[in-house]
Amino acid sequence: MPNKTQQTKAFTLRITATILGASLWIAGCSERPTSSAQPAQPSEESFKEFGNYELHYNAVRTDRLSADVARAYGIQRSKNRVLLNVTMLRKDADHAPRKPVEGAVSVDAYNLNGQLKDIQIRRISEGEAIYYVGEVVISGNEILVFDIKATPTNEATALAAKLKREFFTD
Repeated sequence: MPNKTQQTKAFTLRITATILGASLWIAGCSERPTSSAQPAQPSEESFKEFGNYELHYNAVRTDRLSADVARAYGIQRSKNRVLLNVTMLRKDADHAPRKPVEGAVSVDAYNLNGQLKDIQIRRISEGEAIYYVGEVVISGNEILVFDIKATPTNEATALAAKLKREFFTD
């Protein structure tokens, strides 16, 4: 029987695949320039647990999305745009499937120079799945930091996470 971490990862994959296809699970970077080797990035968490809730998040360049997925959700495909995807899930029992929940999601996005990036979060629902997505413009090669705050409906405390990713436009 798979352990809790394996079940959580499998569930996350199913949810993300529904809206954005397998492309969201790509590391979030474009192909590296062929002229010089880039160091590998350490693997980062893509979810956090908070009592009865889990917060799942990921970011990828929008040109990695298929044209059909981008068109279906009104996402502009470009090597200069990054899509952030956030999902809140409620755990009702240890081995029960997690259930998507609605709430309020806000994100502050900025680069390592402290330049704020404009990101508007919008809700997408598909069947029982609920996603909060936002796009941000990048310039050249940038490391972006996303400070995510998500508050499930009828809860007073926000679930908070920080995602830091490097993106290459070449």
